[in-house]
Amino acid sequence: MCFTVNVNLVKDELESRYGVSFPDRDRFQPSYYYHAFSLPELPAICLDDPEHACLLRWGLIPSWTKNPANADEIRYKTFNARAETVSSKPSFSGSFRSGRCIIPVKGFFEWQHAVNEKIPWYIRHAGEEIFSLAGLYDRWVNTATGEVLDTFSIVTTDANDLLAVIHNSKKRMPVVLDRAAEKRWISSDTSPEEALSLMKPCPSDLLKAHTISNLINNKSANRNTPELINPYPRQNNTLFG
Repeated sequence: MCFTVNVNLVKDELESRYGVSFPDRDRFQPSYYYHAFSLPELPAICLDDPEHACLLRWGLIPSWTKNPANADEIRYKTFNARAETVSSKPSFSGSFRSGRCIIPVKGFFEWQHAVNEKIPWYIRHAGEEIFSLAGLYDRWVNTATGEVLDTFSIVTTDANDLLAVIHNSKKRMPVVLDRAAEKRWISSDTSPEEALSLMKPCPSDLLKAHTISNLINNKSANRNTPELINPYPRQNNTLFG
């Protein structure tokens, strides 16, 4: 699963990293903490317009969704899309063929199940770079109001060795794309078979991880702060130093 991300990115960083323009920059508020259940809008780069970054709302609503009630129900079930079923599951199959996107992040968060607690971890690129999560997107038109909603889901796969220890309950992780795979993922020339081959665990050495404080679990606190991702040593937990 991947429900919580750090997207503390400003316009210039995003445009420089991906070689795109970001017309919606004034609508986006960078934050160290974004959680899927708040249905945030996050920057994305999509297959149908790879020269521009846009904003998509988390929680994919398929274009065939009949009405607002159905949309409200389904969006809370599509924060993630399993790589094993994206080509066949109706919620995602159309997006997998023609609605692939990348979601730029600075890092993401997972929780390790210990005997008496769930320990929060922060996972980032080993080179401290902005990196890309594989996503799927779709456009839905509200049948009651005419409002257009562009929404996305993050693709997950089996955990690599690093994440298998951290996310030890589900042993899943988001699909992390390297720079070559980014371009192939959002290319209209990429076949479904090739796209399927990109949805695999990234090498463990591409990422680094450290434990963080329980600030991330405090719903009443301001979690949009650098303190959120600061290393916080845990007694009796010496994984990865």
